[in-house]
Amino acid sequence: MNQLPDGLAEFVAQAGWGNAQVHPLPGDASFRRYFRLQRDGESAMLMHAPPPHEDPAPFLHVAQWLNTNGLRGPAIIAENAAQGWVLTEDFGNDRMRDWLDANSADEREAYEAAVEALVALHQIAPGPFARYDMATYSREAALLTEWYCPAQGLHVDAAGYARAWDEVLAPMLERQTPGVTVLRDYHAENIMLLGGKAGAPQGLIDFQDALVGHPAYDLVSLLQDARRDVSEDLETAMLLHYAHHSGRADEDFLADYARLGAQRNAKIVGIFTRLDRRDGKPRYLAMIPRVWAALERDLAHPALAPVAHWFDANIPEPLRFAHGAFAA
Repeated sequence: MNQLPDGLAEFVAQAGWGNAQVHPLPGDASFRRYFRLQRDGESAMLMHAPPPHEDPAPFLHVAQWLNTNGLRGPAIIAENAAQGWVLTEDFGNDRMRDWLDANSADEREAYEAAVEALVALHQIAPGPFARYDMATYSREAALLTEWYCPAQGLHVDAAGYARAWDEVLAPMLERQTPGVTVLRDYHAENIMLLGGKAGAPQGLIDFQDALVGHPAYDLVSLLQDARRDVSEDLETAMLLHYAHHSGRADEDFLADYARLGAQRNAKIVGIFTRLDRRDGKPRYLAMIPRVWAALERDLAHPALAPVAHWFDANIPEPLRFAHGAFAA
């Protein structure tokens, strides 16, 4: 993976960065690759999202919408979407997650700023994106039965699982109209602290899958982070912080937060298993216990009763007590 992709030098030259040094950066769970270009004290970020596995057009679409609406996606310097190349502004190295590893005392301030950024997003009319509909929610939740359960040797009632989710999510759908823009992967690894401090303006990345959906979704993504421990006390405090600034604090919103938490966490357990079994990326398995623990907390909410009953009937207790971990 250290070999530079074909076409990189040509694209960079056409963008006016032909004399820059190219530094590969660690990748994510997708087929995308990232590079930092440096020249004469300047830097830029190069994303390669090669077809047919990737398409940078949605990233460009959402970035333009964010920046037009006063939010902080990276500025686009040059692009060739057909060949999968995008050159953007460099937000630097201060990812919220990494920054908090070295500045844990400022955790609350950083999360307050991230919550307030969501409040600002939710005050804007939703963008021109597809809706987060029942079919999408159901397809995502089904990743658990499609990948995780077979990997654990479990033969489960997949049809009953789908019915349970339909029952649980149906009351929520009417409350996500007109909806808000949902970035869908809003967490500490995808938030950049542009000023290098907790309350700094925040740059957004990895938003290409944005949809129009429920305001609780990105809040769940932030506060039930698959990749970083967020204490229950901090989660509760940030829910209150969001409620104070947004006015959304009723029982229906909290029930929908639990619904979306359970749906998202079930999806992530399935995705992380798929990354191991299909894509040869076993490092994500170590994150499943954190995700499963949050899933169990969500299932305890009365609004999740049909799904919780399915888990009781289909997922053995020893596996649940081990927070969904795979045997060594």
